Amino acid sequence: MEYKEIIAFLNDGLQLVINYLTSPGKRTYFLYLISSLLLAAYVFYRSNRKGSFLNYILNKKVWLSKSAFVDYSLIIFNSFFKLALIAPFLLFGLKLAFNTNDFLLSHFGYASFSLSTAQTLILYTISLSVLNDFMTYVVHLIFHKVPFLWEFHKIHHSATSMNPFTQYRLHPIELLANNIKGILVFGVTTGIFDYLSDHQISKWTFLGVNVFSFAFYAWGANLRHSHVRLKFFNFLEYIFISPVQHQVHHSDNPKHFDKNLGSRLAIWDWMFGTLIRSNQVEKVTFGLGKEDNKNYNSFLKNLWMPFKNIYKLLFERKSKVL
Repeated sequence: MEYKEIIAFLNDGLQLVINYLTSPGKRTYFLYLISSLLLAAYVFYRSNRKGSFLNYILNKKVWLSKSAFVDYSLIIFNSFFKLALIAPFLLFGLKLAFNTNDFLLSHFGYASFSLSTAQTLILYTISLSVLNDFMTYVVHLIFHKVPFLWEFHKIHHSATSMNPFTQYRLHPIELLANNIKGILVFGVTTGIFDYLSDHQISKWTFLGVNVFSFAFYAWGANLRHSHVRLKFFNFLEYIFISPVQHQVHHSDNPKHFDKNLGSRLAIWDWMFGTLIRSNQVEKVTFGLGKEDNKNYNSFLKNLWMPFKNIYKLLFERKSKVL
C-alpha cells in the first residue's frame, strides 16, 4: 500500500468515526443525543433526585471510566475494521436484491399486480423494519445460546458503566455477523419489493427509507445504554423495548442475560418467553459479575479474551473425549 493510499484509508476511517455524531443514520447522531437529553431531564426531575442535572447526566464514573474508554477504543478500531473488511461487501446487498428479483421473474414471471409508489414505500418500510428486527432478535439469541459465540458477545456485556456509545461496543466478529445479517435481510426484502412494484423505485431510494429508525432513535434510543431509567407504560413494554428493559438485559445477574433480547420490538421476547418488564426489576448492576469484569477492563483484553476462552472450551472438550 502506497503512502497516499494509507493517508486516504486513515482519512476514511476517521470520517467513519466522525459519522457517529454527524450521520442521521447513526443512533448517536447529535440531534438524537439532544432528544435523549431532554427525555433524561424529564426522568431526572420527575424522580425528584437530589443534586444537579448536569452532574447526573455528565457523571465522571460513566463517561471517564475504564469501561467507557473501552467503548471509545472499539468504535475507532471497528471503524477501520469496517472500512477494510465490511465496506467492500455492502454492494453485495444490492446484487442480492437484483438476483432475488431475477429469481422471482424467472420462476413466476411478471407479477399479476403492481404496487403503487406509495404502497411500496409504506409496505417496504414496515416489512424491512419488522423482518430486520426479528432477525436481530434471532441472531442475538444465537449469540447468547451458542457457547463460542457468547464469548464474542460477552464484550458487549462486559461494560460496567454504560453511555450511548456502548451501543457500538462490539467485538469485530460480532460486528461482521451483524452486518451480514443486515445485508441479507436488505437484499432479499428489497428484491421482493422491486419485483412487486415493477421496478418503480431505485435501489438507492430503498436505501434511504428509514422512517421507523428515525422515530426509534429520536425517542430515547440512546438512553438504553445509560444509567437513565426511562420506562414505558406497562402495556407498551409488551410491544416496544424501553431503555430500562434493555438495561435489565445488561444486568450482571445471570438470570437476566437471556432476557429482553429484542432490538426495538418487545413482541419477540413476549412470544418466546424472554420478556422482563421494568416493574419486575428494582435495581440493576451492569457487567458480567465480579469474577469476569477484571478480564475485560482494557481494549486489548476485549479483543483477545474471546479467542482465549474459545481455545479453553475446545481444549476442555477434547480432554473429555480423550
